[in-house]
Amino acid sequence: MLELDTGATAWMLTSASLVLLMTPALALFYGGMSRQKSALNMMMMVFGVIAVVAVIYPLWGWSMTYGGESIAGIFANPFTQFGLDGTFDGNALDDFGVPAWVGVAFQSTFAIITVALIAGSLAERVKFGTWLAFATLWVTFAYFPMAHMVWGGGLLSGDGPIAAMTGVAPIDFAGGTVVHINAGMAALVIALLIGKRRKFGKEDMRPHNLPLIMLGSGLLFFGWFGFNGGSAFTADGLAGMAWVNTTTAAGAAMLGWMLYETITRKHATSLGAASGIVAGLVAITPAAGALSPVGSIVLGLISGATCAAAVGLKYRFGFDDSLDVVGVHLVGGLVGTVLIGFLATEGGLFYGGGLGLLITQFLIAVAALLVSGVVTFLIAKLLQVTLGWRITDEEEVVGIDLTQHAETAYDSPTLVGRI
Repeated sequence: MLELDTGATAWMLTSASLVLLMTPALALFYGGMSRQKSALNMMMMVFGVIAVVAVIYPLWGWSMTYGGESIAGIFANPFTQFGLDGTFDGNALDDFGVPAWVGVAFQSTFAIITVALIAGSLAERVKFGTWLAFATLWVTFAYFPMAHMVWGGGLLSGDGPIAAMTGVAPIDFAGGTVVHINAGMAALVIALLIGKRRKFGKEDMRPHNLPLIMLGSGLLFFGWFGFNGGSAFTADGLAGMAWVNTTTAAGAAMLGWMLYETITRKHATSLGAASGIVAGLVAITPAAGALSPVGSIVLGLISGATCAAAVGLKYRFGFDDSLDVVGVHLVGGLVGTVLIGFLATEGGLFYGGGLGLLITQFLIAVAALLVSGVVTFLIAKLLQVTLGWRITDEEEVVGIDLTQHAETAYDSPTLVGRI
């Protein structure tokens, strides 16, 4: 009979707490990247997601993801364990001797941070109420189904049709598809739908506080050990391996980003260093339990340089992904998910595994893109014709902090300080 593993339980509670820390860290990161007159709104958008998803997840989020009764492999019945009642048994132990209550705690923090990531593409121009409505609908119709499809035994899992066709189960250790491709694609769709900030591409919109960005990225780095290390679901060697690979890839990605900046712009910037860390963390998320440290270095260098190049595409193609969610999370998630097919020590092409895993990873990534893109468009379009997304031009000029929240981040007496 399986017994309670207090060590594993303690590690998973610690991991859940670390992942929860990532969301306030993201608020600092995004807040620093915003202009001074919009910093508080961006932080409120991130904190607002905590309020919404923390309530929704125990009501129907857990049941839709792991509730047991799968609906066509797309989502589980939201009523089977609604409110963590019904068939839910909180004292039941998973395969590692960890109570179900702890699993709910850990998974709820993933849902929170995933929705919060999207906020970065909408900076300085959307109604706060519409954003909270979007968070409610998106986590319900995009995140929970994707989590069920990948982690809950659905269509994109090892039991799904893609794995059956290729004969190889996909690898998504901690959320390359569920978290980063899902959020990054949503960010791209909404940015295209609601349009650019006033004078985007015509006037300087640089981050207002670089130390805040560095602090936010450092706390994200710290919290990410719960994200990846916790995805081993117990305190063992795999968790340690994920910790090492996470650190290694983040360092390599920062080097790759700074190298790209040095070659193309002659300077390695603090914003680039902070963004490079995040790019590496994103890319190693699906791969942390499947690569060697050398493979993690290769993945990190490629993801850092690729994401650095990708963030410039918004200017070339004219879409306002304000805080680089698409360039870092969508591109980094795709790089990490696909490179597993080359670099995985078990099944990767470079380790003699053939093309099976590579094809599987590619198809899983494409499927995640399509699902996220379609669902996000439908939700965002519904909100556009009902609540409306944009604040007025006058409100945008005055500043979204004042017009949406009646407060400012700083007491700046001069006009220059309010820009």
